[in-house]
Amino acid sequence: MRDLATEFEAERSHLTAVAYRMLGSRAEAEDAVQETWLRYADALADPAARAQIRDLRGWLTTTVGRICLDVLRSARVRREAYPGQWLPEPLVSRLPDGGPDPAELAARSDEVSIALLVVLERLTPEQRIAFVLHDVFAVPFDEIANALGTTVEAARQLASRARRAVADGPPKHTADLAEQRRLVAAFFTAVESGDVDALLAVLAPDAVMIGDGGGAFPAAGRPLSGAAEVARFLLGLFKQAGKFMLEVRAAPVAVNGGFGIQVEGIYKDGRPFRGVMAFAVADGRITGVFNQISPEKTAAVQPLPAEGTAWPPPGL
Repeated sequence: MRDLATEFEAERSHLTAVAYRMLGSRAEAEDAVQETWLRYADALADPAARAQIRDLRGWLTTTVGRICLDVLRSARVRREAYPGQWLPEPLVSRLPDGGPDPAELAARSDEVSIALLVVLERLTPEQRIAFVLHDVFAVPFDEIANALGTTVEAARQLASRARRAVADGPPKHTADLAEQRRLVAAFFTAVESGDVDALLAVLAPDAVMIGDGGGAFPAAGRPLSGAAEVARFLLGLFKQAGKFMLEVRAAPVAVNGGFGIQVEGIYKDGRPFRGVMAFAVADGRITGVFNQISPEKTAAVQPLPAEGTAWPPPGL
């Protein structure tokens, strides 16, 4: 007798990776994977449906794609009413003492840069499903067409349009971890010293900044665009922080496989604060700054240790 749970569990991490890339939320991805399990169990209980499962991973991948498509379509309505800017839920892990291990980070198949997720958010649900399934996970177009309820040619066109949007859309993120670390260090040195010229030198001319406060904490109401606007906002933000915060601690972390900073503190009114800042880096400049401070989206992030953290972030 087939052990359904064992067969499915062997594919769970893969399915979570697929769903997270589609949805930008680990919680929603896990819900989609659980719904996939329920559909899998139902299919195996039906001899006709079971006979159609010739390639288990392929069947599960397209099934989770269908589920994510429904979630994305409904998410459009929810995100129109979202307070302020929307950023994906970050996947945060501690860096080893010797710094980030590129091989280890690259091996984490469920992680994809915040910068790419921001670009994917601009696609239609159908384009996003087609792109993720084909370009990331090499699902054949006939299976994608089945998941989307369309023709193979239409599925090809959706993926092609998405591919162009990803290639052309800012912000770019192509730097390795060593370059990311160097530029983030220069970024914080400039911000901490209030050096406008140094900050402009590290930001790309078309740099963007997006902050997601989830309605709980203040963040820019729109994406900031251009090095000058981003620099002014950042310098003002860090200058004002001391007026509202009793304590601030920070540490370098891995954010979706890239180099980022986790910040924690306590507001003077007693509210705890936790933020995760991720970056996009290309051609020797920071092209994107993504400040996730929504309590709902940082709830799963492991707190910083009480010792060894301070502001400015050590260990850069």
